[in-house]
Amino acid sequence: MNAKNAPRLSSCGLLLSLLLTGCATSEGLTTHNSVLSPDSLQAQKSLAGVHFSPAAWPQQAWWKNFNDPQLNQLIDQALASSPDLQIVNAQAAKANAAVVAAEAARMPTLDADGSVTRSRIARVDDPLLEGHRYSTLRSAYLSASYTLDLWGGQKAAWESALGAARASEVDKQGARLTLAANVTRAYINLNLNKELEKLAEENVKRTESISQLQQKYFANGLSTRYQYNQARATAKSAEQALTAARQATVDAGIKLSILLGKGPDAWRSLRQVQLSVPQNMTLPSDIPAELVGRRPDVVAARWRVESAEKNIAAVKTEFYPNINLVAEAGSRNLLGDAFFGAPSQFFNIGPTLSLPIFDGGKRRADLATSNADWDLAVAHYNSTVISALGNISDSIVSMKSLGEQTDQAQQANQLVHSAWDDVSKEYSAGLRPFLDVLSLQSQLIESDQQVAELKAQQLNQAVLLIEQLGGGFKA
Repeated sequence: MNAKNAPRLSSCGLLLSLLLTGCATSEGLTTHNSVLSPDSLQAQKSLAGVHFSPAAWPQQAWWKNFNDPQLNQLIDQALASSPDLQIVNAQAAKANAAVVAAEAARMPTLDADGSVTRSRIARVDDPLLEGHRYSTLRSAYLSASYTLDLWGGQKAAWESALGAARASEVDKQGARLTLAANVTRAYINLNLNKELEKLAEENVKRTESISQLQQKYFANGLSTRYQYNQARATAKSAEQALTAARQATVDAGIKLSILLGKGPDAWRSLRQVQLSVPQNMTLPSDIPAELVGRRPDVVAARWRVESAEKNIAAVKTEFYPNINLVAEAGSRNLLGDAFFGAPSQFFNIGPTLSLPIFDGGKRRADLATSNADWDLAVAHYNSTVISALGNISDSIVSMKSLGEQTDQAQQANQLVHSAWDDVSKEYSAGLRPFLDVLSLQSQLIESDQQVAELKAQQLNQAVLLIEQLGGGFKA
């Protein structure tokens, strides 16, 4: 071996050793969670005894099953003008733009540049130490570069962005479902408060009538001042309850108007309606097997898991060497030379090799972050699936219970109204004491309110179940 070459070979060996032993590594970094299979969740007992239908998944325009043109119009308005939807649409557009950017990063780049520079050289910058010299530099060139995606990192980054964009598109459908459900619930609440206001008005009329009759009894010495004042106090309490009911109606109307994206008075032209739970409401027979593809939030969560997985693949390639091809060609000359003459032309081309050796742990931190993002996405997906099936089961039980409670409350309400008719007639004839009237009157208004509220709860539970079943969404 030539003695002169020995130090050079030794240096190369040392450099190679450093490259092989000192490179940044992803060893030891991994994810911890696992994606849950919906079929592994036990729900047989919770769903036992429920009427299923193979085609019972909600339709996309599910609100039309309530057979109320006014509700249909309100939801159409909300879907057309809600700021909440505008926010989600903008987020989806941003995610789609990120896909375009990730795709562009995989493509070669070509740039053109040209300039004319006039300069005056100072003596200290002049090789001839004369100074006071002028020159004009002209240049025009093309430059190109292309990064070889040797390990598929750029492709994985593009697939990650694509998964995030798909999740954002699904979020748009989820936002539409949530908005339609919220408008329907607000509409049900408005009608409930209008009904409670009407019941309060009827109670004011009853208490005022009793107060007037009690005043007549007191004037004729057939009743005490205590009973008369008690009747007047009951009438005033009924008036206060009516004032509160009217305020509750206004509050409910304003909340609905906000959801519509309209001014606070948008609700005032709405008429009161009596909605009923759709008679054809049954449950799909393939829960939970198809739930993953029927709920926007579950589908979006699954896409985010895919996006996080691709991002891990992209980050891992940062630990590997890569090659970037760079080329440049053009003309550069001083004024007076031929612009496209041979002496003015230039070009350069060559590959650039990059190999990570030491970065203070940045790449490992980036990979650890990506692994944690994947674990978070998986945990969120698992939680969404578990909650979805659990909430559906809870809604099924609640629907059945509310149906039974409503039937029982309506039966009790009919009996109370019948008893009130009898007591009010006997009291007017002087055959019943005033305390019987007060007791039954309180029971009557409470029974009327309970029936109205239970019907509204039934409607809200039906809307909630439709929403939990995906509201017509299908991946």
